[in-house]
Amino acid sequence: MDNWIYFQKDEAHVKRERVKARELRAGAWWRARVAEGVCHYCGKKFAPDELTMDHIVPVARGGRSVKGNVVPSCSACNKSKRALTPAEMILNELEMEDEARQ
Repeated sequence: MDNWIYFQKDEAHVKRERVKARELRAGAWWRARVAEGVCHYCGKKFAPDELTMDHIVPVARGGRSVKGNVVPSCSACNKSKRALTPAEMILNELEMEDEARQ
């Protein structure tokens, strides 16, 4: 699937949003989210320090560091998501299921 996804990252946008993400991580709202200990993607429980901040729409793809676009994610889910959008994640899963059936 990766062979059909192309995007050009806006480095200035990424830099601005990374600063905003650090500010958001320092706030009480984010601390409360990770204190719940649940990965947004797999639903498994983790210690708060094992969860990372994931941008649903990746910053590299134009996503913003705002409460509606960030979720707690375990490292395995965050790594597998990479710079995919939610729709691309679904397509990737379907492609992997199709390959497994063949």
